[in-house]
Amino acid sequence: MNVEELIERYAALTLKVGVNLGPGQPLAINCYVEHAPLARALAAEAYRMGARFVDVLYSDQVVRRSHIEAAPEDALGWSPPWLIERLEALRQADGALVSLTGSPDPTLLDRVEGSRVARSRMKALTEATLELTSGGCRWCVLACPNPGWARTVFGEPDLERLWQAIATVVRLEEPDPLGAWRAHLGELERRAGLLNGYRFEALRFRGPGTDLEVGLLPESRWRSAVQGADSVPFVANMPTEEVFTAPDARRVSGTVAATYPLLLQGRLVDGLRVRFESGRAVELHADEGEALIRAHVASDEGSCRLGEVALVDSSSRVGRTGLVYYDTLLDENAAAHIAFGRAIAETVPEARSLSIEERRARGVNHSSLHTDFMIGSPEVSVAGLTAGGETVSVIEAGVFVLS
Repeated sequence: MNVEELIERYAALTLKVGVNLGPGQPLAINCYVEHAPLARALAAEAYRMGARFVDVLYSDQVVRRSHIEAAPEDALGWSPPWLIERLEALRQADGALVSLTGSPDPTLLDRVEGSRVARSRMKALTEATLELTSGGCRWCVLACPNPGWARTVFGEPDLERLWQAIATVVRLEEPDPLGAWRAHLGELERRAGLLNGYRFEALRFRGPGTDLEVGLLPESRWRSAVQGADSVPFVANMPTEEVFTAPDARRVSGTVAATYPLLLQGRLVDGLRVRFESGRAVELHADEGEALIRAHVASDEGSCRLGEVALVDSSSRVGRTGLVYYDTLLDENAAAHIAFGRAIAETVPEARSLSIEERRARGVNHSSLHTDFMIGSPEVSVAGLTAGGETVSVIEAGVFVLS
């Protein structure tokens, strides 16, 4: 299958499985200019499916670098109000949102001061996006191969090779991709059900540089990426290999070492090590990008606490490719991970009806950011701790063993 065929199949799969686009719906697409081939294919397929309108918002990394380097200090993190209004209008119109990832140049900001990069985050726009994707619309994040990203992964701009890898992890090469996705999502739902049945008090991660205990909320539920807006199912991430829940943001303790690099706001953070006490990240180091991640985690009251814990094992199609993608969407589906910042409210019944203060009082974290980083590997074991003091193996040597 050539790249053009893969793009067309990918667009159709995204709209049918990802956002489950319905006739008459508007579709918004967020992407880089380098993602234009896939954005155009999504638009064409959406109109064939009866979309009312397709709005593509292109961003340019080079223009963003100019802003970070030269904008006045008080304008660094400014969120243009019309971008926030666009999201609210999409919600009111019962629209769907597709966001494309895959950095065209992960080294572009290497020479820019890390703390300045951190301050450039559009906080209000991020918060509006998190609100929209917390039950406000159907949405899907997917990866878009491009030559610059391929160069990062392979050391050369082998676009076709990267497309083949993405086709594998999103099951495009299956004889029946839709059927393959139904079976895969069923397995993830089964895993979530197993974890919900045990009602663990906490999870314990142990491995090189990691001895971490993550408390869980009595009312939280494990979920897969299958979500629903107005009872219409959709898949928020493609690929998806995780089951996840909201931890108790007050009960995280110990040390953890990231097992994958993290591309954060266009800059690489590598060799990340964090120590938690009473839920807070109280010590943080990185071999690369330390100033950026320190400033990022100091963004607001909840940014130094956890909002997600997710389990992924070695059966992951992403992990089996053996590649480091330098892209959170891909890398988080190769390994277990945790996330600084906002909790996924859908995992805690009635959380969306609570005020921010009420959420925090119950241990449901709130923040203007949600930043995943990977902590799993075949050397990291995961155990569940029960209320009765029992320790139950969940992942051993990279394999999900809970039954």
